[in-house]
Amino acid sequence: MSEKNTQTDGRVVDHGDDEIKLFDVLLVLLENKGKIAAATLLTALLAAGATALLPDKFQAEVLLLPPKQAQNTSALLMGQLSSLGGSVGGALGPSPNDMYIGMLQSRTIADALIRRFNLASDYRTKDASETRMELAKASTFINEKSGMITLQVLDKDKLQAAALANGYIEELQKLVQVFAVTEAAQRRQFYEKQLAGAKRQLSDAEVALKKVQQKTGLIQMNAQAEALIQGAAAVQAQVAAHEIRLTAMQTFATPLNPDYVRVQQELIGLRAQLSNMETGVNRGNGDLSISASKAPEDGLEYVRKLRDVKYYETIFDLMAKQFEIAKIDEAKESAFIQVLDPAIPPDNNAQPRRVRIVVIAALMAAFFSMCWAFASEALKSARRDIKKLDKMKLLKRSLLSKSMAE
Repeated sequence: MSEKNTQTDGRVVDHGDDEIKLFDVLLVLLENKGKIAAATLLTALLAAGATALLPDKFQAEVLLLPPKQAQNTSALLMGQLSSLGGSVGGALGPSPNDMYIGMLQSRTIADALIRRFNLASDYRTKDASETRMELAKASTFINEKSGMITLQVLDKDKLQAAALANGYIEELQKLVQVFAVTEAAQRRQFYEKQLAGAKRQLSDAEVALKKVQQKTGLIQMNAQAEALIQGAAAVQAQVAAHEIRLTAMQTFATPLNPDYVRVQQELIGLRAQLSNMETGVNRGNGDLSISASKAPEDGLEYVRKLRDVKYYETIFDLMAKQFEIAKIDEAKESAFIQVLDPAIPPDNNAQPRRVRIVVIAALMAAFFSMCWAFASEALKSARRDIKKLDKMKLLKRSLLSKSMAE
């Protein structure tokens, strides 16, 4: 074999060494090809036998389209509802997909599926926690870039896998009906509580007014006084409604939110208007624009009770409007999970992937066999070098002893 030397930038590169090294590698592989082939074949056969003993697992898949946040009706009616200036808006927390995946992974749904399909017996687990862990290992939830959710379930029985995947969706739909998961549903729930409280307060105010009427004998005030009372009560109710709205907005908006700032400014203006309407000897303490000198003493109590009735009537009317708007928005958003592709029993098993396992095992066996061949050859070479060195030492000693003898 001829050696070729190339000079580059003053350096001499010996191509002959590279060729010799490559030849040595090929020579080692050829000398050990039988052992390498035998190890690879034996490992492949063992891997095939081992995978044949593993039980088949089937994967069923469901494709979901979660409901999207729709523009709410109250935002469209903001200009018309001057009493509240519209309803709260804005996005609440994480994306809908993340929220629904979190619900699918909840302990509530897991326990419902465990009871429904008797998974403790199928998984042969000791307690509920272990059963939940096995179900979690068998379930995969993927938030697709397309905005959809893919749900995958593994099971030894193909029919059970499909039933479990569809069962996840059925339990999710039950959970959605119980909890308010959309913005409109949360607003509806909030205003429903406020409406119930306003109704109760209005009923109490009407009972108190009736008692005062029976006590004082006053049945009706003059038209001017009643108009003043009703106007002031309406403004006072708007103040209370704006305060309620600010409380609702604090669940999702920061103090720097433009809508939050606007409502605060409206509230300041309404409070100033109410302050200007309050007059009399107790100016600024809630009395209406009726001079104490123009009303009999018995009439003052009647005025206050009538004012309370008008106030709670206005509050009840405003809360009822917002409650109905939230119900319409909730119906528009329609928090119903749409199933694009329901789960069906799969045709082929998903695990174990026997061909892949056998190929990977064979490749690994071939690699380690070649590493063993090179290591063995290096060890033999080292031993040969040691024997040569020993012979050189003996030869040197013999020559040295002969020279000393002469």
